[in-house]
Amino acid sequence: WQFDPSSGEYYLHLFAREQPDLNWQNPEVRAEVHDLMRFWLDKGVDGFRMDVIPFISKDPAFPDYPPEHRARPEFYHADGPDLHAHLAELRREVLAPHGAVTIGEAFGVTFEQACLLTDERRGELDMLIHFDAVRIDRGEGWRWRDWTLPEWKAVFARQDAAMGPETWRTVCLSNHDNPRLVSHFGDDAEPWRIPSAKLLATLLLTQKGTPFVYQGDEIGMTNVRFTDIARFDDIEARNAWRAAVETGLVPAETFLWHMNRTSRDHARTPMQWDGSPNGGFTTGRPWFAPHPDAAWLNAAAQAGSGSIYAHYARLIALRRATPELVYGDYADLAPDHPTLFAYTRRMADSGVLVLLNFSREALPADLPTGLAPGELLIGNLGPADHPDTLRGWEARVYRV
Repeated sequence: WQFDPSSGEYYLHLFAREQPDLNWQNPEVRAEVHDLMRFWLDKGVDGFRMDVIPFISKDPAFPDYPPEHRARPEFYHADGPDLHAHLAELRREVLAPHGAVTIGEAFGVTFEQACLLTDERRGELDMLIHFDAVRIDRGEGWRWRDWTLPEWKAVFARQDAAMGPETWRTVCLSNHDNPRLVSHFGDDAEPWRIPSAKLLATLLLTQKGTPFVYQGDEIGMTNVRFTDIARFDDIEARNAWRAAVETGLVPAETFLWHMNRTSRDHARTPMQWDGSPNGGFTTGRPWFAPHPDAAWLNAAAQAGSGSIYAHYARLIALRRATPELVYGDYADLAPDHPTLFAYTRRMADSGVLVLLNFSREALPADLPTGLAPGELLIGNLGPADHPDTLRGWEARVYRV
């Protein structure tokens, strides 16, 4: 709660002081939001990504957090008493007449709650971006924690089990609030950066749901190595530094080690277009220092057929041409394997098999009895001498 001297009252801000929460209980506020959205829809936009949309409904009594929500208050704020009524009104009054699409940010929303919010029969949201997979390695607050591939695979399986045929989903592994994809879930050390970036692209574009590609991931941009808190711009990082380091609770080196794995500033450096100053992003002074590797890791350098960008393009074309990758059922074939992510996408009598090796070490492509790979549809490495063995960070997609 922030005191406002001009009114002599306090206002609620769940995020920065400059972001006061709107009172959606007030019909005049809702009407103003509707009018703002109509302004852009009349200009021809196709829809909206709705930032933390589940937080719009508050309990007007403003009680203290229940004990079960004090560690993770987002799950309390995402379940307000009038959330569904507000969204249904928004659809009815604004979105439906324009045929607009809605993409909600699902911070604090469980997969089960997502079924209510995205059920096409209810008419609230079209899809939700979840963070269960993206934040698998987030510990308490700003801390990084160890995670395993079976743990990560289980998130995809839980989502598939929860989301019924009347709902649609998203596949999102990175965005402006999380570290760079290849540094986060791949291996950004050479020579593994390119193959692991392509493997993660293969995962993203062969899972069930609408895939979201964050700018820069399609060329393999990596995390920055921050060595000083002054280089961070994120308000969360700076607030955490004051609370953890300046109070003497955590050594600076420990804090920076964690933040170099979890900070969202990694994804907010300017887009690297070419090798000119500032990565070709601007001839002026950008708000954030460009990544030191912008001179050689940039979009202009991605012209070759073996580039990460070209692999994304081939995967998108394959997805468009393969109905199983859009609508097919999902089945994890090796949920407990520590480094192999193997799954099928099936429709009736046709299907696709995806094999992903999340390690530098070669491993056998063990498959269930009776499942034989057919035509190789796409891979991230060249021809294999031993088709039954996956090389380090190798990805293959077969017809089965």
